[in-house]
Amino acid sequence: MGFPVALVFFLGGAVLRGAAVRCGYQSCPVTEPDMLNIHLIPHTHDDVGWLKTVDQYFFGVRNDIQHAGVQYILDSVIPQLLADPSKRFIYVEVAFFARWWGLQTEAMRQAVRQLVAEGRLEFVNGGWCMNDEASVHYNAVIDQMSLGLHFLKETFGECGRPRVAWHIDPFGHSREQASLFAQMGYDGFFLGRIDYQDKSHRESLREMEQLWRASRNLDPPVADLFTGILPNVYNPPVSLCWDQICSDNPIVDDDSDENNVENIVAYFLGTATAQAKHYRTNHIVMTMGSDFQYENALLWYKNMDKLIHHVNAQQLRGSRINVFYSTPSCYLWELNKANMSWSVKYDDFFPYADGPHQFWTGYFTSRPALKRYERLSNNFLQICNQLEVLVGPKANLGPYGSANSSVLRQAMGVAQHHDAVSGTAKQHVTNDYAKQLSVGWDACQIVMSNALASLVGSKENFIYCTYLNISVCPLTEAAPTFTVIIYNPLARSVDWNVRLPVNGSHYSVVAPDGQNVLNEIIPVSSFTRAVRHNQGSAINELVFQASLPPLGYSTYSISRLSARDPVRSRLLKRLRPQPAAEYLMLAIENEHLQVLFDPRTGLMKEIRNLDKNISLPLLQSFLWYNASVGNEEHSQPSGAYIFRPDTSKPFPIAQEARIYQMKTQVVQELYQNFSDWCSQVVRLYAGQPYVELEWTVGPIPIWDHRGKEIISRFETNLQTEGLFYTDSNGREILERRRDYRVTWNLSQTEPVAGNYYPVNSRIYIKDRKTQLTVLTDRSQGGSSLTDGSLELMVHRRLLHDDNRGVGEPLLEPGDYHNGLVVRGRHLVFLDTVESSAEQHRLRAQQEYMAPQLVLAPGGGPPYQPGQGIVKEFSALHHALPSNIHLLTLAQWEPDAVLIRLEHQFEHGEAVNGSLPVVINLLNLFSSFNIVTVQEMNLSANQKREDVSRLLWQPAEGVAAEQRSGTGLDPAHIELFPMEIRTFLLQIRYQDKPRQEM
Repeated sequence: MGFPVALVFFLGGAVLRGAAVRCGYQSCPVTEPDMLNIHLIPHTHDDVGWLKTVDQYFFGVRNDIQHAGVQYILDSVIPQLLADPSKRFIYVEVAFFARWWGLQTEAMRQAVRQLVAEGRLEFVNGGWCMNDEASVHYNAVIDQMSLGLHFLKETFGECGRPRVAWHIDPFGHSREQASLFAQMGYDGFFLGRIDYQDKSHRESLREMEQLWRASRNLDPPVADLFTGILPNVYNPPVSLCWDQICSDNPIVDDDSDENNVENIVAYFLGTATAQAKHYRTNHIVMTMGSDFQYENALLWYKNMDKLIHHVNAQQLRGSRINVFYSTPSCYLWELNKANMSWSVKYDDFFPYADGPHQFWTGYFTSRPALKRYERLSNNFLQICNQLEVLVGPKANLGPYGSANSSVLRQAMGVAQHHDAVSGTAKQHVTNDYAKQLSVGWDACQIVMSNALASLVGSKENFIYCTYLNISVCPLTEAAPTFTVIIYNPLARSVDWNVRLPVNGSHYSVVAPDGQNVLNEIIPVSSFTRAVRHNQGSAINELVFQASLPPLGYSTYSISRLSARDPVRSRLLKRLRPQPAAEYLMLAIENEHLQVLFDPRTGLMKEIRNLDKNISLPLLQSFLWYNASVGNEEHSQPSGAYIFRPDTSKPFPIAQEARIYQMKTQVVQELYQNFSDWCSQVVRLYAGQPYVELEWTVGPIPIWDHRGKEIISRFETNLQTEGLFYTDSNGREILERRRDYRVTWNLSQTEPVAGNYYPVNSRIYIKDRKTQLTVLTDRSQGGSSLTDGSLELMVHRRLLHDDNRGVGEPLLEPGDYHNGLVVRGRHLVFLDTVESSAEQHRLRAQQEYMAPQLVLAPGGGPPYQPGQGIVKEFSALHHALPSNIHLLTLAQWEPDAVLIRLEHQFEHGEAVNGSLPVVINLLNLFSSFNIVTVQEMNLSANQKREDVSRLLWQPAEGVAAEQRSGTGLDPAHIELFPMEIRTFLLQIRYQDKPRQEM
């Protein structure tokens, strides 16, 4: 829907006829140097799903849930901007804007381009969504930001590039997010929500704005970002909301008994003066808008016009206040021109609380199944992206149909929203997030099938068994023979343990080179049979270890045998379930580790690193916190956002576990059954340097009418002195101290919830010599509440809403509507402090970029006549060093490929891993030749040599200087610790025929 062409040009005539294009800082309004300048920021905050789905929000349906229609907001704002050159508006969520843009006439598009070119419609942030910062992985954040910024660049050119990051609604802020924003070229960052104690402290010191030094590894100013805290989260001042959903009085300025100009002007002047006391310059900002506002933009602009007129008229009476329409970048520009020095922040903004008993730390774990699905979807998207590049157009249009990665890319972009992966949306919205990811998977499965057919040389009936975690796969359960193609998305070789549901008792597994592979048959556990219900019939699991080439695949041939395979040697010991007290010696071990269990309780009691001769007493158990329902003194209950246990002491699910163990040459396992809704497998594969804990929790019982929050706790004798360590979005490690904040003197009111932090990939504790690290397979909340212990919250089921807007309890129904069952894994490392990083860095990377299994019955026709079968393939001439990660390999434009190389160690973290590395990009890939290379900023929307950010003077030390872009030698690309370098390539595919292997 759009305006007639004549109307557009009439409304914007003064703009469209001969006006100079002046976007960015050159478009900013003139300010008064001797007055208090008040920047009014007209804005709307449009959640990409929350109480309604993305579609419901965009089209404005289901207004019985919430009155909101994004398409009407943009329809309403544009004519107001066209009618008056002084007006400004900012927009954030590109997922919505791109959809609106696709429905517009060319005349409307041209009018909008002109508004953008003049800086009157300004994009801030510019990601596909405004992402969460606690529950996201940096890989997905970079992708969703790049997706939105790429759209803006393609649509509006340089004037569409945001200068300001704008995260006004996420519930806490990570240091890594700020670092990524800085590397994407942003000049500043504005926040809405910070801890109430932190805000009070900042207001008293006038430190609501400062320089955030967001990396201890990247030389300033690479990760420096000027950061401002908005005065009223992102809402207008009290009594000055003029949207159709607001109840505040409009400004009445004619000859009427309702005339209220004098009162409103006096109130506004007082409010501005009070606010200015908390900021350091003669500029302050007021956010004039809120959630889904401006559906009728006339209401807002008509009243702001009057406000500006009447407030500025007071200057004739001596007022020193000047108010005008502005944007965040124009406000930032004035702060930069003030040439002041600013205090420096080094930590992050977690956890966030908006009151003494309201810590927003529950959402670190809320909806754990969605959090896992999102992480898996990122894994699958990277593989889909890679295969599109490695095979070229044949991946998008082949024997299995036409498809591309954009469907999953956009679904993943939406899933990063701060009410999506965070777990804070309504149930029907959460279901829609999962549905959109599933649709994206379907598209990428077509891409992967097309690509594999081309690479393997056979049009197989490729099958994707997505329920392997509960031992369900119809092909492997029934077929006497089948093949397993395992694709490795990492640029280094890996060994991967494969588990497939089967109904036979003896199998042959043949590697690509024709060698027989040692394998074992293990009965499907009672835990798994209970979880999968009637979805599968396998009685056994086939287990073997696959060796995979870098950025490529290996094919394994599986055959069911009627008799014992004479080639294999098998050592199998099965013990029937029996009381733990009947064991005299209870342990599992491999060549690296030994795990001992208490024979009386069946609980883990000790872990030993045999290589380093380290032994650590370790009790691991599951417990729950009773969720507070609120009380007379403190009414706050636990909910989707807020974690508030009713006591600091959790309750054990069981004092002992029913156990049995399984020992083979490939794997040793001990099964612990704590209750009918909580169980765990403690597992050691041959050769692996970590203990795998596969836990199954749910449905959490609520028969006692109490919500419960389930934790896995690890207790040791390490002397940790109140310290523990968590990752920031999967990258740099932050030190945490119990009951402490770096920025202010904390008054701790919730000793459990107030010490919880987001754990995206790992948490650890250590003393001077020994470190215990736990890796997670999704984002979770975690802490160390007593010295020597750490805990991770794995699941929560709550009966009350926490009054933060979602309007329903976190009571997920699960597949059978009796409560959600969640299965996940923790990987436990015991090592010396000096050696730990080398292990957990590489394994954490391998977990989020795990190999993908694709199955086929075999015997498909050749991809091309006479083409042989290629059983093993690598897209690289040689593997990358272990400390260098191929973060991105994706088709970016029809003629351009996007590559990111990442150094994944911190300074001083590992003896060898932390060293700089030089890569020859030109000699890296075997699937194509590189024709040209252009280095870009992190989000790939600016050439690196064109990046020029505003510089800021820190209060301590000397201001860092802008580093100019250096000459690029693609044969000599040097990477330093925690550095990511981004390149756009033009490539040429090699035409040589593939040889059968």
